[in-house]
Amino acid sequence: MGKKKEEKNTEAQETKVQTEAEANQEPVEETQDKNAEELKKAQDALAAQKDSYLRLAAEYDNYRKRTQAEKLSIYDDATAKAVEQLLPVADSIDMALMNMGDAPDEFKKGLELVKNQLAASLAKLKVEVFGEVGEEFNPEIHNAISTAENAELGKNTISQVFQKGYKIGNRVIRHAMVQVANCD
Repeated sequence: MGKKKEEKNTEAQETKVQTEAEANQEPVEETQDKNAEELKKAQDALAAQKDSYLRLAAEYDNYRKRTQAEKLSIYDDATAKAVEQLLPVADSIDMALMNMGDAPDEFKKGLELVKNQLAASLAKLKVEVFGEVGEEFNPEIHNAISTAENAELGKNTISQVFQKGYKIGNRVIRHAMVQVANCD
């Protein structure tokens, strides 16, 4: 009889342990499910924050590039306005040199020095001079004020320059006034 009691007690204990294990197993599964849900939510929140950060960084980079381009544009505008005011001086120097006649050589040399200084200053500001005899006529940068026939020059070629043109980069400050040879 003692053995039967012990067996019943052992069976009862085993049943009790199994019941407790099963009871403990259910909360573990529930806890794992909750942890998985929390992990998923945290990962989603992290992904959303990362996406927001990347968008903000890209927006800032675009802003920085845009303001840099605006600064350059403002600089080019100011330079163009200043150069535009100096162009009549350059034209007057060129006319004076063409009409020197029999003026003293010292006077011619002095005027050439002034012309070269002005040209060097304009070059430092990245101002390009265009409109030379023999260039192909381009209506975007040249202003044709007359036409002529010239067998020595090709079709739509500049045959005479009345006023030089100036530009900074692609921006034309003043169109060149030219005569075009052999145009249609």
